[in-house]
Amino acid sequence: MKNWLFGTFIAFAALALFTNIGANNTELNFPPIGNFAEIAGLRVHYHEAGSGPAIVLIHGASTNLRDFYASIFQPLSKKHRVIAIDRPGHGYSDRPSGDWPNPAEQAQLIRDVLRKLDVEDPLLVGHSWSGSVVLAYLLTYPQDAIGGVLLAGGSHPWEGGVAWYNDLAALPIVGELFAWTLAYPFGLLELDTAVRQVFFPNAVPKDYTEQTGVRLSLWPKAFLANAEDVRLLSDFLKVQSRRYADIKHPLLLMTGDADDIVPAWNHADRLIQQAANAEIVVLENTGHALHHTHPTRIAGFIEGFSGRLRVVARHESDSLGGQTARLQ
Repeated sequence: MKNWLFGTFIAFAALALFTNIGANNTELNFPPIGNFAEIAGLRVHYHEAGSGPAIVLIHGASTNLRDFYASIFQPLSKKHRVIAIDRPGHGYSDRPSGDWPNPAEQAQLIRDVLRKLDVEDPLLVGHSWSGSVVLAYLLTYPQDAIGGVLLAGGSHPWEGGVAWYNDLAALPIVGELFAWTLAYPFGLLELDTAVRQVFFPNAVPKDYTEQTGVRLSLWPKAFLANAEDVRLLSDFLKVQSRRYADIKHPLLLMTGDADDIVPAWNHADRLIQQAANAEIVVLENTGHALHHTHPTRIAGFIEGFSGRLRVVARHESDSLGGQTARLQ
């Protein structure tokens, strides 16, 4: 019995050491590429480039802002001021202690960052999980954005739960132990398979893993943050989704017809029935990672949408100015 306990202890100690070394190497290979804003005692990592109308890129689950930097960030920054943000607990952004920072709270944090950077009338772009953040932002701060774009964005609750390791992460002690010992080696073994599932039926771009720094999601703290986000989102959306008729901003919903991770029938197709000013673009033979599979097309759609919104905004501003002049 003593030998078994000792052997178990040695095994877990070796796994913890492997995880620590792996996390340190990951940080060396994928350091921060942007700047930090301090918001309410938290450091938020962001990267920005370009000038012009603002576009804010908010990454999905199991990734970080490099996901956009490796896809549509640079094309968009040619004509726009583009800001990509690490969500709390992901990449190099701190996560608040205590209760889960739900999409509405993450939207508030992002709004505070944008205010600190003097960003006005941003177009918000959210991939996958962060569709919920874009929608929460527009519901809570309608005066602080010009519209939203959802790239395979999650908007509604779903049936069937989440992956077992996300549930495991919620268990007291056991979840922490798993995160600091087994999650990193297990994640490395499953990483290529998981990435292929995200891209299916499309091919994974060459050097995708190296370009996006996806291994940062295997850090123990990032793993726990991501598991919490994924595990609790559906219940949150049961409540938030009742309010989508209140969104008056224009929405552009882009989805792949072969996306089985955030399928349009449960998300975009339902959202477009509720939000009066939503439009949808369906890409044929495309999976969940549409901004990597079609970066030029996606950037073009976003640029065109941004341009249309700015024209409408200028027209409305001119009309209001004219009415004011007549009243005077």
